[in-house]
Order: sequence, then C-alpha cells, then structure tokens
Amino acid sequence: MATSATAKGMRAVIFDVDGVLVDSYAAHFESWRVILEENGLELTEEQFAQTFGRTSREIIARFWGDGVGDTRSREIDDRKEALYRDIVRAKFPVMDGAVELIDALRAAGFALGVGSSAPPANVELSLDCVGRREAFTAIVTGRDVQRGKPDPQVFLLAAARLGVEPLRCAVIEDAPAGIRAAEAAGAASIALLGTASADELRAAGARITVGSLRELSPRLVEDLIARAAGG
Repeated sequence: MATSATAKGMRAVIFDVDGVLVDSYAAHFESWRVILEENGLELTEEQFAQTFGRTSREIIARFWGDGVGDTRSREIDDRKEALYRDIVRAKFPVMDGAVELIDALRAAGFALGVGSSAPPANVELSLDCVGRREAFTAIVTGRDVQRGKPDPQVFLLAAARLGVEPLRCAVIEDAPAGIRAAEAAGAASIALLGTASADELRAAGARITVGSLRELSPRLVEDLIARAAGG
C-alpha cells in the first residue's frame, strides 16, 4: 500500500468489471435465466436489469426468498457462475477501448483498481482475458464485501487498498447502482453507456457519461477528479 505522503498526491481509477471491462450483460442474463429455469422460476430481462450491480447473495435472496439458507445459496451461486464462465470462455467480449485506456492511465501514473460485485473467479477470468491483470494493484470482489452496490463499501475498500483517498479516485461504472455507490464513497463517477440510459445514469449522480471508453483520457479523468474534489 502507498504511504500517506505518496497517497496524498496520487490519483486512482477504479473499474467495475461487468459492462466496463467485459461486455458481460448477455452472459449474465443467460446464466441466471438457465439456473432459474432449472428451479422452476422465470426471469425477464426487465427483472434482470434491476439486479445489475447487486451481489449474487442479494439476487438469490430476491428470487428464492430470504429463507433459502447458506448451503443452498452457495450451491445456486456456484452453478450460476460456472454457467457464466463457460459462456464467457467460449467468446470473451472485451469492451472496446478497455486495454488502451488501462495502458494510458497506467503510463500517466494513475493507480488502478477493480471494484466489482462479481465473485473472484469471474474477475480473475476477465482480467486474464483482457491481459492486464498486473496493471491493477487493488482488486475487490463480491467475496470481500457484505453489501452490494449502491452501498459504497466496494469502492471504499478498493480506495483503501490502493492507499488513495476516495475523493482522489474516479470510478468507471455502467449501472445506476454502481454510480450511486461511487458517489456515496466520495469518488467522481464516470458512466459508460450500455444497458442504462444517459438519463438514468445522470439521475444516479454520474459526473459525465461516455458512449465508449475511447472517449476517456488521463487528462480528462485528472480534470474530473480535480473538479469533484474542489480544485
């Protein structure tokens, strides 16, 4: 972890994974649809969209009920995530511009982290497929937190592991729940358009919205953090 003296002058960018580094919407939808169907339940795309950014524990409790039990919950979660990884391995949908942005930010001296509600195996698979795992010095997954987005826990923990104050961090997210979590943590939120509309993301508190990661640059991110921090 960075020393307090170093951290004071540092800037960091925390990436969500699903919908930011990997275009995983379809794979998650299909894997949840299959596991629910196997259990005699149905899932509409509208219902699925409402769960994006939540932890698997929270999603399972919503569809199976709070009384599902820890053992059964883990069984459901393991099956769902195995289905997801099989789909992603078959064709990894890396987000356009992700690799280039990671490289540019790293070259500009930004500390980089991941703040995701996904389980560790999914995050590791994504970073390996992107080919930039070594660029991230702090990785927070769904296993590390007790509360999913829009709670800020995931981003507060990522900032702490990076040794950078949250107000000196930018968070790149694609879901309203993630934007709310970033803003609640005190970070400057950047919304990547995808499954949510620009209006929904702005209503959640996004500082800026972009249609592609290629629209972002170290200078733009630096300026955004400076404005959000009051100078």
